[in-house]
Amino acid sequence: MYAWPASEVPALPGKGLPLRLHDTATGAAVGLRPGPVARLYVCGITPYDATHMGHAATYTAFDLVQRVWRDAGHDVEYVQNVTDVDDPLLKRAEETGEDWVALAERETALFREDMTALRLLPPDHYIGAVEAIPGIVPLVERLLEAGAAYELDGDVYFSVECDPHFGEVSRLDAEAMRLLYAERGGDPDRPGKKNPLDPMLWMAARPGEPSWDGGKLGPGRPGWHIECVAIALDHLGMGFDVQGGGSDLAFPHHEMGASHAQVLTGQHPYAQAYVHAGMVALDGAKMSKSKGNLVFVSALRNDGVDPAAIRLALLSRHYRADWEWTDEVLNEAVERLTAWRAAVSRPDGPAAEEVLREVREALANDLDAPAALAAVDTWAARQQESGGSDISAPGLVSRTVDALLGVAL
Repeated sequence: MYAWPASEVPALPGKGLPLRLHDTATGAAVGLRPGPVARLYVCGITPYDATHMGHAATYTAFDLVQRVWRDAGHDVEYVQNVTDVDDPLLKRAEETGEDWVALAERETALFREDMTALRLLPPDHYIGAVEAIPGIVPLVERLLEAGAAYELDGDVYFSVECDPHFGEVSRLDAEAMRLLYAERGGDPDRPGKKNPLDPMLWMAARPGEPSWDGGKLGPGRPGWHIECVAIALDHLGMGFDVQGGGSDLAFPHHEMGASHAQVLTGQHPYAQAYVHAGMVALDGAKMSKSKGNLVFVSALRNDGVDPAAIRLALLSRHYRADWEWTDEVLNEAVERLTAWRAAVSRPDGPAAEEVLREVREALANDLDAPAALAAVDTWAARQQESGGSDISAPGLVSRTVDALLGVAL
């Protein structure tokens, strides 16, 4: 599977700062210490509908991670998956009478268009669940052989009790886990499971549903968590720097994935930091495909909204915050974009080295994008009020905003 084209990132003077991010597993901000190559895995979409603001906010946050790392002198190895076979996708295809493959391909293509418009740097490896199946089957077989998995009516489940570190990612107690597991696609009440929280690794073929050769496992398709683990281990290896996604993935998805990998390899931790973006709401409820309360990136673009304004709207809220999308949020972003473009269009202006320093410091401090925007706002206001004589200033501000915030002025 291919990703989307990369926009050019301007070079900036000097060097960026080391990145600190809030780690869900410790509940605190941690200083990341990547090697020359920083390794990032962000969980991708299940392509049965278009990109909504919740998706866009999450992927924009991890785009900032890439930009801060690159500015600090690291190369970045970025991996993202596409869950291009899963129950929600098959259900939507059945409801609409569309072939599930065609549905997945169309929505993945639209996602690429949205990511390109928002100027998100693409992953180096963009991998679909279907193409990952040949690598998933051996992992499930190894877990069975190790006694860390078991069969139940043809399906294969992972035994969470085989991982002594289970629970460390989300830091939830057993009751909270069970409640969330039922809400988020798990089957804690299935009879015969050793532990209600045990997740499925391999689903035996069901009538009328797609399936693949599972070797000794029999025909079927993979569970959600083992999909990401197989892809991450193949392209990044254990102990990569950041596992990212929305906060609703901390449990069960990232908790289960970490346990799969730790039992498979005998190593800990799976990732150095687990970083989660907040939820975006509309009309008082989290945006979700199941609720249907969605604002789509593609719809806004079709209505003539500048993608740069959409991106600024997303950056106006801290990535870990839960917040609500409103017309006011978008209107403020349009006004900000207009003011910034007017400010950098002048031939000179107030000195801008302080803007670069403040933006770098803000983003290095747990991606404080609102503080970074405020630094540019201050410079733009000074430009409007009294101007300045530094002919290099507008260009430096424009390159700073482009390179670090991903907004083309």
